[in-house]
Amino acid sequence: MNAIRILAVDDHPLFREGIAAILEGQPDMSLIAEASDGREAIQQFRAHRPDVILMDIQMPEMNGLDAAIAIRGEDPGARIIVLTTYMGDVQVMRALRAGARAYLLKNLLHKELLDTIRAVFAGKKTISPEISYELARHATDEALTPQEIEVLRLIAGGNANKEIAAQLALTEETVKGRVRSILSKLGANDRTHAAMIGVKRGIIDF
Repeated sequence: MNAIRILAVDDHPLFREGIAAILEGQPDMSLIAEASDGREAIQQFRAHRPDVILMDIQMPEMNGLDAAIAIRGEDPGARIIVLTTYMGDVQVMRALRAGARAYLLKNLLHKELLDTIRAVFAGKKTISPEISYELARHATDEALTPQEIEVLRLIAGGNANKEIAAQLALTEETVKGRVRSILSKLGANDRTHAAMIGVKRGIIDF
């Protein structure tokens, strides 16, 4: 039986070493290439055409989701497993829309990585129970508009309403209205709480 050929993409060398250690000794798997950012991932994909790609999301140069979209654009059949420390429902949905076949939390790698690789190679999609719970919990939530996400990102950056208004060329009253809407949709107590929820759910990066 031919081994499943795997490309590991993560900007932390120690994490890639951890993946290599988990795969070592598996007769049906072979780590054929590594990459440290999204651009390198695309290059290694073109060079090796792996069966399965293990893709981190948060990386310099080009993030994992943009790399996944580019790779799937070249090969719609590419099998990508997203590996991340984030279980926010919004980020999960972004990954699935980018074509990821599985979304796996890094703290579960020792328990779930091998089975997930085999399942994805066999054509299945898989999401861990913890992430499925997050998706279900927020399934009926009203989404923030792009304009509200922009305001939330500036709130997280420590900007007051007046500063946000100046940066976005809006009136302060308009900003206040968007902040009220953000707090309501996220069920947040205040601006700081809203920013924390936004980061946790993957609505914004910080």
